[in-house]
Amino acid sequence: MKAYIKFCDEYLKYITDNLQAIIVSQNENHYQFFQYKKEGNFQITRPINSNLMYGAKDFSKSSKEFLKILKTIKTVNKKDNSVRDILNNATYTIQQSIGSALDGLPAGQSNTARKLNGDLFEHFIRLIIREIGIECKSGVIQLPVIVDGEPEFNMSYQHDLIIERDDDIKVIGSIKTSSKDRIDKIFIDKFLYNKLTEKTTPHIAIFLNDVQRKKTRKENEYGINATFLSGHFKGYTVKLNPLDGVYYCDIRPNMQTENILKDHIKTFDNLLIEDIWKFL
Repeated sequence: MKAYIKFCDEYLKYITDNLQAIIVSQNENHYQFFQYKKEGNFQITRPINSNLMYGAKDFSKSSKEFLKILKTIKTVNKKDNSVRDILNNATYTIQQSIGSALDGLPAGQSNTARKLNGDLFEHFIRLIIREIGIECKSGVIQLPVIVDGEPEFNMSYQHDLIIERDDDIKVIGSIKTSSKDRIDKIFIDKFLYNKLTEKTTPHIAIFLNDVQRKKTRKENEYGINATFLSGHFKGYTVKLNPLDGVYYCDIRPNMQTENILKDHIKTFDNLLIEDIWKFL
């Protein structure tokens, strides 16, 4: 955890005086893009939500509060929005500092950067959950498929988050930087797992955000596109099975207003302060 915080601290201090430009999104103005100078190949970063991303000075203070809150999560005031903001904003800032730094790599290394960013986010979320006092891991679960009363073969499931108590799996989770191209699999995984095990094991999903950069018609102007498939989410929730929790650091406006979405999608603080303890 300390390594993540230290990297973020150094990154925020670096960009304070070393950016070529800060580009404001044309369609949602609170999103910004950082453009690096020559040493960053003049690359332009992913969208950064300026309402969530700390600056260097604010992060120096908030990161200390972040660690304190995690260690005392059971006793925090659930109605204190400042506590909830620190949990969401610090998590968002730390991960986006990693993603934005990787955006400075040459274009030919973008696939490697995406994979590394995703792996680091998964590891970061597991560290946060351990920090609040809950052991967790990633790994492969072998599920026997019963045919005529006998195990016929195994199906292997790779999961980003597994929480066990007394050798019993209490929570299974998917941890992704965005839901793009992944939302269908998460719902189907829950359906198949619970069908095969004849259990009702909670399945959750943790996402950083669901926005990506888009080029506008004018040169050197950028906007953002939402990557969340609300129709797929609603369809699977109503007709297949609802997930037991879906959490975002950077939650989209429609997730807080649309029917079905607002009942099933929350900000990340809700998992840490309330929901994860209910699952256990």
